[in-house]
Amino acid sequence: MRLLHTSDWHLGQTLHQFERCHEHDHFLAWLCDTLVAERVDALLIAGDIFDNSNPPASAQARFYQFLSEARRRVPGIDIVIAAGNHDSPGRLEAPAPLLALFDATVIGAVAGTQTVDLERLVVPLHDEGGAIAAWCIAMPFLRPGDVPRIDNVANPYLAGIEALYRAAFELAQSRRQPGQAIVALGHCHLAGGQVSEDSERSIAIGGAEVLSASTFDPAIAYVALGHLHFAQCVGHDATRRYSGSPLPLSFSEIDYPHQVVVVDLERESVGEIRALRVPRAVDLLRVPAKPAPLDEVLAALATLGALALPALDPAQWPYLQVRVQLTQPEPGLRALIDAAIEQLPLRLARIETSYLAPVADASVPTLSIDDLAARSPADFFDRLYRHRFGDAAPAELMAAFAELLNTPSEAPVES
Repeated sequence: MRLLHTSDWHLGQTLHQFERCHEHDHFLAWLCDTLVAERVDALLIAGDIFDNSNPPASAQARFYQFLSEARRRVPGIDIVIAAGNHDSPGRLEAPAPLLALFDATVIGAVAGTQTVDLERLVVPLHDEGGAIAAWCIAMPFLRPGDVPRIDNVANPYLAGIEALYRAAFELAQSRRQPGQAIVALGHCHLAGGQVSEDSERSIAIGGAEVLSASTFDPAIAYVALGHLHFAQCVGHDATRRYSGSPLPLSFSEIDYPHQVVVVDLERESVGEIRALRVPRAVDLLRVPAKPAPLDEVLAALATLGALALPALDPAQWPYLQVRVQLTQPEPGLRALIDAAIEQLPLRLARIETSYLAPVADASVPTLSIDDLAARSPADFFDRLYRHRFGDAAPAELMAAFAELLNTPSEAPVES
């Protein structure tokens, strides 16, 4: 049978202030076409369907419309959905009885630690002829309160996660017949995975969430993972992998190989694995590639203006990140950049500023405790400015600071 593994759609996400409805519609339409073209038997979605626990109605409608369209165009397809850390377990599971009519199984959360219903976590997958060809362990993102309590271990949380996966695997083992594979669907962070710092929310504190790849028994043919946005194999094992996000969720992901993964099962093992690149509906531009002084940045933007940029619908205009290296604050920075791209089909998403580290001024003496006590707020402000920008604060800035200091505070309102 043939599986398609995807995750981390983040429907409802905005890139800074811009909605991404066009990009999500483009991806979901492409995915539907791919399910048909590849004759996929089962679609596995490994969490973070939505960008937050209270997604807009438009994002929810987009998701359910896709499920309906996928079932209409591929009538026998099994769809298995596990919640991620961005998803609301209850919200995701609420329409489960209706989704079951589309042969879609959704697992938002496991029950309490004393009443884990393993039966619902082990889902049969059917081949083109309707026979059970595999069993899927569908595990959502697990919070500390979701897992069995394991005493006398260094990390009870990780031990509880491993125990729950092990129990689900044992149930799948007892269910399967000769020739049937076991696959696992999970939203978690495995050790060694490459993280996208700008767009991935930490799912625990202090690395306590990082699981070992040994959590998944060697008898599991394929492990479909979600959470990390960079498509990657775990431990160089092609059968344990993150599909990654289908579109860049921040400028740090501009060069990611956004993809879905097609997996062919041959009886109890994997036959072939193929990554299919997701076409990008909207480009992301970084100008310049590395932070540069303002005059160089404006020159680079002028070069963009000289290019024959295609005439696009505004929903397809590239997102632009401008990267400026400053030596001191530039109050008119936004106006200068807006003017430089005013006539271009671009959407300014972010201005990233950085400052050159100033050379230490040996003429500025170190202050003693007594000196500090004698200094005024304006003295501290001026010293801080010199330390950061390597020069004296401008007179107009010092005047504004003095005005702020001398502005009387409002009297408290009596209740």
